[in-house]
Amino acid sequence: MPWLYLLIAAALEIVWAVGLKSTDGFTKLWPSAGVIAAMAASMFLLALAARGLPIGTAYAVWTGIGAVGTAILGIVFFGDSAATPRLLCIGLIIAGVAGLKFLGK
Repeated sequence: MPWLYLLIAAALEIVWAVGLKSTDGFTKLWPSAGVIAAMAASMFLLALAARGLPIGTAYAVWTGIGAVGTAILGIVFFGDSAATPRLLCIGLIIAGVAGLKFLGK
């Protein structure tokens, strides 16, 4: 169950990180409320996941999935750079997250 909590928490991290763009610096009420709700839910689920996983692993996986997901959605929806070096760095983050999941205990 901790890994499921962690995956949902990471998905919510992507939601709030991408949603920050729509808040216009937290000047728009409803987008800001949605981002804050996603942040709170993400943190709560991360805390639940940390009950059953080492905190270093949980946090690194949460951050890694959030960073990769946000970077990919930035490329797809906001025209962020998809240059080869950037994609290779995203691949390195994925490799690190996978290593923590499958090799770390």
